[in-house]
Amino acid sequence: MPMIDIPTRDGTADAYLAHPGDGAPHPAVLFCMDAFGLRPHLKSMADRLASEGYTVLVPNVFYRYGRAPVVELPEFINPAERPELVQAVGPAARTLTPEGAMRDAAVYLDWLAASPLTGDGPVGVTGYCMGAGLALRIAGTHPERIAAAAGFHGARLATDAPDSPHLLAGRITAELYFGHADQDSANPADQIARLEKALTEAGVEHRSEVYEGALHGFTQADTAMYGAEPTDRHWVALLDLFARRLTD
Repeated sequence: MPMIDIPTRDGTADAYLAHPGDGAPHPAVLFCMDAFGLRPHLKSMADRLASEGYTVLVPNVFYRYGRAPVVELPEFINPAERPELVQAVGPAARTLTPEGAMRDAAVYLDWLAASPLTGDGPVGVTGYCMGAGLALRIAGTHPERIAAAAGFHGARLATDAPDSPHLLAGRITAELYFGHADQDSANPADQIARLEKALTEAGVEHRSEVYEGALHGFTQADTAMYGAEPTDRHWVALLDLFARRLTD
């Protein structure tokens, strides 16, 4: 599947496009990357999703810093290397503000809407680690365009910051699903509870589950955080959500 370039107000975003390959239009999905960025494993996840009948766009949200990969990554990220890699990604991550991310999201959604490879229905969003926060924010910023949004092993979804993603709950019309890792310092129990409270009080249709024994990053098979069982569970939940909300 091809890499493509998408012009934005702040530059050109490189992105990966996955499609079933039949030339026909399919429901659109915006895939929000984790902090390690657009790399072979995320492309394989997008391909898996496309094989289920979706047109999947995976933008490099750090494009302001550089094209993917924004840092050199090993084929497998082990625990010893992880802190150094997280530190290396920091400067790229700091180029993405909530405001910039949502400007970009509008561009990505417009690109999907204009593509002959997508249908004219609503869009689904899925996000991983930091991408889960982006998915939640997109659902609240573009409610008229998003019918389903999911986040897995999300980070900082419901902090006490004035721009925390959960504060957009009142604007969300999509159905949401969250698969949390129970061993995740980036998304502790109090934040999970705060997110659940915000969504419930806003009347958002949602399901939030804590995956027992799962680590932060459990879907990422190119890291030591990977867990086969929670990853399989994530695919079941994600595909169920999209089948109900994005397909006839």
